Amino acid sequence: MRFLITRPMDDATETSSLLARRSIQSVIEPLISIEITEGPVLDLDGVQALLITSANGVRAFCQRSDRRDIKVMAVGDTSAHWARRAGFSHVESAGGDVDDLAEMVEDRLDPPQGALIHVAGGKVAGDLAGMLEDAGFTYRREVLYEARKVEAFTPMVEALFRNGDLDGVMLYSPRTAATFIGLMTAVGLAESCGDLTAFCLSANVAAEAEGLYWKRVVVAEKPEQSALMVAIDRWREDPEA
Repeated sequence: MRFLITRPMDDATETSSLLARRSIQSVIEPLISIEITEGPVLDLDGVQALLITSANGVRAFCQRSDRRDIKVMAVGDTSAHWARRAGFSHVESAGGDVDDLAEMVEDRLDPPQGALIHVAGGKVAGDLAGMLEDAGFTYRREVLYEARKVEAFTPMVEALFRNGDLDGVMLYSPRTAATFIGLMTAVGLAESCGDLTAFCLSANVAAEAEGLYWKRVVVAEKPEQSALMVAIDRWREDPEA
């Protein structure tokens, strides 16, 4: 059994290890490349918390600041995990999406205590800014990295699709799913997905993936890698369900 992992390389290696523990081979083909933006040290005066919506945000922040004493409000457990690994001492996880993050911030933080900095890429999902500003918070987005989609599959991966040597594709974001669909269509391989299972991190990802016909679409119960692994374990018990 072999899956294609479409995540950026820094994240994909961990996913590959989790699959290997399940005796699933994997091929890493990042469809989004992360480019951290260079710039001056961040001005954090008067900031009460960082809003982190991806592990990439943690990595990018750490290249622009040595501060680890600021409170971190993370969208999910994976982002929170990487923040703790980076040395942040006060980290909380919303365990969901940006709506859950906004709700957690509103419940646990107080607007007069200072601004919120959202460490993000050039494109963001949802309306975190609008929700928090409506709640009275001062919101500032710092674009510290760019996520750029690739223009083509590598020849090796294209050959795997053509030869029917893959069983599943792991999709972690709507943008990655859209990129995958575009690449498969461009090389005339869209119909081959009828023999593949799509493993999607969330319902939003699955909705984007529905641009192709799949043998099956498996969706994590919550947008966390651990939940996706649980979904894979259940799928393995009954792949035809």
